[in-house]
Amino acid sequence: MKSALVTGGSRGIGYGIAMRMAELGYSLTITARDSTALAAVAAGLEAAGAPRVVTVAADLADRDAADRIVEAHASAFGSMDALVLNAGVGTAGSIADYPMRRFDKTLDVNLRAPFQVLQNSIPLLRLGVEANPDGGAKVIALASMAGVYSEAGLAVYGATKAAMLSLVETLNAEESGNGISGTSIAPGYVDTDMSDWTKDKIPADTMIRVGDIVELSASVLRLSSRAVVPRLVVTRAGAGLGA
Repeated sequence: MKSALVTGGSRGIGYGIAMRMAELGYSLTITARDSTALAAVAAGLEAAGAPRVVTVAADLADRDAADRIVEAHASAFGSMDALVLNAGVGTAGSIADYPMRRFDKTLDVNLRAPFQVLQNSIPLLRLGVEANPDGGAKVIALASMAGVYSEAGLAVYGATKAAMLSLVETLNAEESGNGISGTSIAPGYVDTDMSDWTKDKIPADTMIRVGDIVELSASVLRLSSRAVVPRLVVTRAGAGLGA
């Protein structure tokens, strides 16, 4: 039985990827802060084909959340075939005025927690490789165009996403020869509630669709262990690089 852990799986891109994985027959552990929302999503994932869904209500700003999440997955499934690092916070502000309290939370949620979830998951991913050496185990991390091209007002957010790109490429240097490969997906603005703050300037109907990111993720999951795609950069049509 294939299993995967998806952080931030109750809405947006994380929900879309989790739903596709359910359709592909993965059992799932999904996380979000709202336990009620998780319960509703779990029922939908099971209806879509997931043999089993485990939910973990957790705020990734809490330093013990990553340990609890991975322990719950290990207890339920014993190994892991895929890890989707999707949870994050979108935050904007100029370097001159950015509050350090918000800086700390952004780094905790967007970098420290994903690093810790990944670190704790590696033994489980190695077991996934043992069970399926030809397919290997996959890590998909949602980065951002802001981590590739700078944008005014997104210094801290962009820095955390650039760090995720580096983290995944280092994972490949250390583990892809052992069957664990990582792919960062760095899109421009995607039509989710995280982008609501800029939809007065960038209309929702010009943004990348969640389904586009889901399709790319599903393609990565189907790759053999011999192929590594370190990063996928997705731009909005007509917007050029960096948007």
